[in-house]
Amino acid sequence: MDNEKHKKDIDLESRMQKQDSDFITETIKQRPINKKKLLRRMLITAAMAVVFSLVACLTFLLLEPVISNWLYPEEEPEPIEFPDEIEEMRPEDMIVDDSEMEPEEAPPEIVIQDEQIEKILGSIQLGTEDYTQMYNAMSEVALEAGRSVVTVTGSVSNVDWFNDPYESKGQTSGVVVAKPGKEILILVNYEKVIDAESIMVTFCDGTQSQAQLREKDVNTKLAIISVQQEDMEKETIEQITAADLSASSSSRAIVGNPVIAIGSPLGNGDAVCYGMVTSNSTVLNMVDSYYKLITTDIYGSQKASGILINMKGQMLGMVDSSHNGEDMKNLVSAIGITELRKVIERMSNERKQAYLGTHGTDVTPEANENLGVPYGAYITEIEMDSPAMEAGIQSGDIIVGINEKEVRTYGDLVNVLMEGQPNGTAAITLMRQGPEEYVEMEVNVILGSFE
Repeated sequence: MDNEKHKKDIDLESRMQKQDSDFITETIKQRPINKKKLLRRMLITAAMAVVFSLVACLTFLLLEPVISNWLYPEEEPEPIEFPDEIEEMRPEDMIVDDSEMEPEEAPPEIVIQDEQIEKILGSIQLGTEDYTQMYNAMSEVALEAGRSVVTVTGSVSNVDWFNDPYESKGQTSGVVVAKPGKEILILVNYEKVIDAESIMVTFCDGTQSQAQLREKDVNTKLAIISVQQEDMEKETIEQITAADLSASSSSRAIVGNPVIAIGSPLGNGDAVCYGMVTSNSTVLNMVDSYYKLITTDIYGSQKASGILINMKGQMLGMVDSSHNGEDMKNLVSAIGITELRKVIERMSNERKQAYLGTHGTDVTPEANENLGVPYGAYITEIEMDSPAMEAGIQSGDIIVGINEKEVRTYGDLVNVLMEGQPNGTAAITLMRQGPEEYVEMEVNVILGSFE
């Protein structure tokens, strides 16, 4: 009995332990994955990453120039100015005014007979070597000045009749006018490059660089293009020279003097032609401008381009034969540097041209003395719907002042306009012929933009 009871107690105890064990034991089940919710969270995370990246990029783009300028401030480029022309001494300037000098004993008069003159001239003989040396010297001048001459190529992509793509190119010669800081500025005829998709400049050593249009002049059809020096080799930059623009092209002293045309006077590049100046008195009839044309006896192409230089290598003008008359189409002509200098300076500094809308000329001493016409800018024609017409300026008026500056010639008026700004106001003083005499008038003009 005791054994059975003891056995029952053991069985009872084992069952109780088993129940306790079943109560403590748990089965941990994994939570089911919500794929839609997981996908939504991934999309939200990716979207936030994209937004953060865009904000970071935008912030960098906006703040980077500010921070760079703050840490490494860039100096403002100085305005480009060209030196004033150096007037050549004319023969009449060499005559000394001795009216106030004390009289001196006249030296004995020296009389040279015609036979002596013929003997002196006959003793001067020039051989082929002399001519060779002379042309070699001129060739050296052209070679040195040629370091400032470049070839400009404008390229345009198009499609022919058969829908096949092709590239058309226009070429012209240009001239380096300045090397300010980080750029090289080049004067060129813009008709060859105005619609170009790309502008390529070939320098004197044959290297090429991309250029950008900087500013243009509607009257002369000239433009300034720029090349970044950082895109060029140091050796090329050192070889390039800026043209000397200090010569006078308006002086009568240059007529009859020898000149050299370099660039493309024959229509193709790297050509050199010799000749002499035949005239520099022709004034081109252009609005708000006063340009003189230099004509030569050099026979060239009607599409000639390049520059005209004197024997010192100084630039006298920009070759442009489009203004020639019917009887001299193939003679090389150039727009004088004296009148171009201010235009080149304005375009180099990226200033727009103010527009008044006048054509004019100078008042001659004969008209002043015999007809009583006051000195000033004589207006010969007014452009339709121009600021000058809207202000009431008429043909026959004589502008004697603008913005408190005296105007004695039409060139003075052009120079003042060159300094003006589009949409600026100009106070003009003019003389208008009345029944008995010229009457002074004041008009205010709002200048336009020359496009």
